[in-house]
Amino acid sequence: MAHFVMPSHVLIGRDALKEAIPYFEKYGSNAFIVTGKHVAKSSMMDKLKKVLDKANISYYVYDGITGEPTDQMIEEGVARYKEKQSRFVIGIGGGSPLDSAKAIAAMTVNSGKIADYNGKEITGELPPIVAIPTTAGTGSEATRFTVITDQKKNIKMLLKGDCLIPDLAILNYEFTQDMPASVTAATGLDALTHAVEAFTSKKAFPLTDVYAVSAVKRIMTYLPVAYRNGYDSMAREQMMIAAFEAGVCINNSSVTIVHGMSRPIGALFHVPHGMSNAMLLSGCLGFAIDGAYDRFAFLGRAIGAATGTDSDENASKKLLERIEEVCRTCQIPTLKEYGIDEQEFTKVIPKMAEDAIASGSPGNTRKTVTKEDCMQIYQAVYQA
Repeated sequence: MAHFVMPSHVLIGRDALKEAIPYFEKYGSNAFIVTGKHVAKSSMMDKLKKVLDKANISYYVYDGITGEPTDQMIEEGVARYKEKQSRFVIGIGGGSPLDSAKAIAAMTVNSGKIADYNGKEITGELPPIVAIPTTAGTGSEATRFTVITDQKKNIKMLLKGDCLIPDLAILNYEFTQDMPASVTAATGLDALTHAVEAFTSKKAFPLTDVYAVSAVKRIMTYLPVAYRNGYDSMAREQMMIAAFEAGVCINNSSVTIVHGMSRPIGALFHVPHGMSNAMLLSGCLGFAIDGAYDRFAFLGRAIGAATGTDSDENASKKLLERIEEVCRTCQIPTLKEYGIDEQEFTKVIPKMAEDAIASGSPGNTRKTVTKEDCMQIYQAVYQA
């Protein structure tokens, strides 16, 4: 049975933060803000503080999220949350602070350590969660997932539970305008990966298809524009909407082979998640494409890369060519160009392939994916 879930409330637009005051007041008198050091010192944080001050809500800023979040960062955040006797959590920033906010909220009411919940469904009466993205790509503001690195095992854990879905998502495209071009590219292609994988997943169903197709069309049109000019308001707004749509998609029909193979690269070589997805897009989708020509072809026609006169196989290939073109426009480096040593990469291919399969994501692909398949794709992608 298909089950469709998304945040309880979504506010979109330049005044979204001000419009959130009634929700903040309902959530409690003491907010715990989770972010990184850059956003903590930004004008975005100043705006958030002013809104909280106006609502007579006290707050504490935990800015200990650096790069990809780890279990240690979450433990420290939970300790601070309890120490400050906070009542609700606000995550502001890219995917890492948003994921961390959800994980911290979860562990304020659950026992043990965050790593204990890897592979299990997280439950509990969590404090309210507010998500304010400052990038357009991860979709964390819409999902029941959080990705946290287990430092002892050196793996990225995909943790899940309906209770992790934010109660409120605040989408103000102006918060994304200062993103560097490289971050615009990586996060935008992360969103594209979400949408394409959700549409071609075994778990796709009519409601997710609507969101996925819409997101793919927006991203293929507006990501190159936003990459070239970060202050193009239309492009930024469309990308923020697309990222949310794509997040809703993976919330309900999940991801497939790209994400499964991307996480081990991020965990072992500290490549930002969106960037590692982008590096794998061509190789992974090229492998998966003949398992779902009809689905890939639909997307190829939807974006105008193919027409009704093209066979499904040709339309699928034209989609892939267009995606590769966008990756080139966004100057996505190869693994080698990124600086990953070939010998070090080759040495851990068996572990990465094993971790990819163990994540479960490749199993959603409409084609059987084995550990050996993943190993061959890793090798081919590095040599690309």
